[in-house]
Amino acid sequence: MTPILTLVILLVLIVALAAMVVGIFNKLVTYRNRYKNAFAQIEVQLKRRYDLIPNLVETAKGYMKHERETLEAVISARNQAVGGLQKAAQDPGNADAIRGLAGAEGLLTGAMGRLFALAESYPDLKANQNMMQLSEELTSTENKVAFARQAFNDGVTTYNTYRQTFPTVMFAGMFGHAQDAALLEFDSERIQEAPKISF
Repeated sequence: MTPILTLVILLVLIVALAAMVVGIFNKLVTYRNRYKNAFAQIEVQLKRRYDLIPNLVETAKGYMKHERETLEAVISARNQAVGGLQKAAQDPGNADAIRGLAGAEGLLTGAMGRLFALAESYPDLKANQNMMQLSEELTSTENKVAFARQAFNDGVTTYNTYRQTFPTVMFAGMFGHAQDAALLEFDSERIQEAPKISF
């Protein structure tokens, strides 16, 4: 083999290796951006949900004067969930932030469940047009959260799978992709289903 042929083969191998590494880097960035975008959709729906809750509590407050503790628990849980969402939105790949959001959402779902259970014993509240409309909007938003969460989890799974495969796993850490992204899994599956509310 001539030295020129050896040099050409070596250059072709270097170019091929460089192209492979660039391809791996670009795919990691693409998959990370996809799950971050999917999380942004969750953020939009959860913010909508959080914005509806004070209106719901305000409507219920006029009818449920003796249920102050429950109403305050809903607002407190909502505020914790807002904080959890803010932390998770800063870095959707951070497992601790995602777990914090999931825990806060579990508390909020429980508090909302207690509110709706109590509302059943107030016929005038159940018949209130504003309460019915807010409940319907919350149900619709819950469905949108479930779809957005599924898209996020699909994006995270695609990213994690690609990051863990060979040869990507050899380069991922060097490119700032050292850890898997976390799935968003709520403690209570009730957020995935439309709440059963009858007014």
